[in-house]
Amino acid sequence: MANHLAVRLQEAKANDLPYETFLQNLLEDELNRRRDRLMERRLKLARFPYLHTMDAFDFSFNPALNKRMIKELATIAFITRRENVLLIGPPGVGKTHLAVAFGLEAVQNGFSVLYRSVFDTAQDLYDDPEYTNLGKYLKPHLLILDELGMKSLPNSAAESLLEIIHRRHRQQSTIIATNRPIEDWGKLLGDNAATSAILDRFLERVHIIKITGRSYRLKNLNNPEKSEHIKDLEMKSDNV
Repeated sequence: MANHLAVRLQEAKANDLPYETFLQNLLEDELNRRRDRLMERRLKLARFPYLHTMDAFDFSFNPALNKRMIKELATIAFITRRENVLLIGPPGVGKTHLAVAFGLEAVQNGFSVLYRSVFDTAQDLYDDPEYTNLGKYLKPHLLILDELGMKSLPNSAAESLLEIIHRRHRQQSTIIATNRPIEDWGKLLGDNAATSAILDRFLERVHIIKITGRSYRLKNLNNPEKSEHIKDLEMKSDNV
C-alpha cells in the first residue's frame, strides 16, 4: 500500500478528491496488488512449461476440431463438476497447448493447478515408495498429466497413477494428454489390471477430445523457404 500512497495523495490533491474516494482508490490498489501476487504464486506452483492461452490456439489449422466443446471446457465449469478431460492425438496437434490453456483459465478463475508429464510423475513416485510426495498430486483442483506414451515408464507407473486417479476420483479434476489410444494403455503402463482400474475411474466423468491431422509444429514445411532450410540442415547432418 505504501508504494501507491504517494501517487494517490498527489492525485487526491490535484483533483480535490473527497477522503472517501482517496481511501477507496488506495484500498483497490492494495486488493489488486494482492490479487496479482496470488496469481503469480499460483502460476509458479502450476509449473506450466509455457503460458499458451485459448485466444492463441489456431482452430483454423484443424477445422475438424470440436470447437464448441473446447470453448465450453475453457469456461472451466468441468472443474466445479469434478469432471475429467482426455486429449488424444498424435504429437504436435495442440494437446499440450489446450491442456495448458485450460489450466491457465483455471488459475485465472482462482483454482489451484499442477502440470506434470506422466513420466515425471511416475518417476517422482517411483523414487518415493512411501508416497510422501503423493499429496502434491491430490490437492490441486486441476491436475494435468501430459505426454502419456512419449517415454518408457518405471515398472511401478501403473500403481502410482492408479493411486492418484483413485484418490482424485469424484474429488478433483484431472486432464490426461496422450498420443496413444486407450487400447494401448495397458501395454504402456505394464499392468492391465491396474490400467483397467485407472480407466474405470477416470472415464466415468470425462470429456474426450480426439485430435487428428498433421503436426502444427511442422506446418512451415509448406513454406518453400522453410523447407529449403530444413533440407539444408538435413544435408549438413548427413555429411557430419
